[in-house]
Amino acid sequence: MEFRIVAEGLRFPEGPVMMADGSIIVCEIAEGRITRVKPDGAKQVIATPGGGPNGAAIGPDGALYVCNNGGFRWGVIDGMLIPGAAPEDYETGRIERIDLSTGKVERLYSECDGHRLSGPNDIVFDRDGGFWFTDLGKHFPHHTDHGGLYYAKPDGSGIVCAVYGPNMNGVGLSPDGRTVYAALTQVGTVLAFDITGPGTVAPSPLSAVPGRVVGDFPARVLLDSMAVLASGKIAQATLVDRPGIGVIDPETGAIDYVTFPDMLTTNIAFGGPDMRDAAVCLSTSGRLALARWPEPGLKLHFNG
Repeated sequence: MEFRIVAEGLRFPEGPVMMADGSIIVCEIAEGRITRVKPDGAKQVIATPGGGPNGAAIGPDGALYVCNNGGFRWGVIDGMLIPGAAPEDYETGRIERIDLSTGKVERLYSECDGHRLSGPNDIVFDRDGGFWFTDLGKHFPHHTDHGGLYYAKPDGSGIVCAVYGPNMNGVGLSPDGRTVYAALTQVGTVLAFDITGPGTVAPSPLSAVPGRVVGDFPARVLLDSMAVLASGKIAQATLVDRPGIGVIDPETGAIDYVTFPDMLTTNIAFGGPDMRDAAVCLSTSGRLALARWPEPGLKLHFNG
């Protein structure tokens, strides 16, 4: 697939948000900042919340809602910027609200039911204005905190854990809003959960093995963020052995691959008048790519 590089020199970009004016907002995880990339490639810092801003979405009030994973230790391997375990100054993961006009950062959630959020990763709003988000957990030298799938209100008044245990990365909603998808990075599977209410999903036959598998990738193909297409297919970012985007048909499990030149191709987002402009994060090399996708992405709630 042909693409052009619209920005370079970003510090591990993720969480792209396609805006109506043609700009693309990204989270620079390694710098703890939110940056707007304008159509001409110019970069403008919106806010610097610190930690590790990861996934982002526009909420019903026009603000940017950010999954902050709390930060990583960073290393450079063969010229690639690579995230690792929690840094020494790690405090907690959190959900933040950022005013795009002022850059003001407000912390909404850092715990659920008395347990701290470990590494919030990706976020998607439903039509009612609440948001689902995933928690990837957090790695430490001798243990790992577990994450899961959560649901929260944008005014800070309520958060619930829908599924606890699996460390989840990308999240997305089906076009009819009845199914929430989540990607398991290390296992290489995409799970589907039937939504039964705000923050609740249908129980699984065995609670230790939640959800149902709609996409299963080969070993050493790790998974990151995702976006849903208007057709209902899932554009899943893939890492390491087959970096790029794997397009999953959730009805059949069939996967078509689109290759991109970065071992950690982490995110994809859709926008433009016909929803076929695709912003893709080439994270280890600090680049943001823009491609024309063969079919339109699903128009997200609230971001114009």
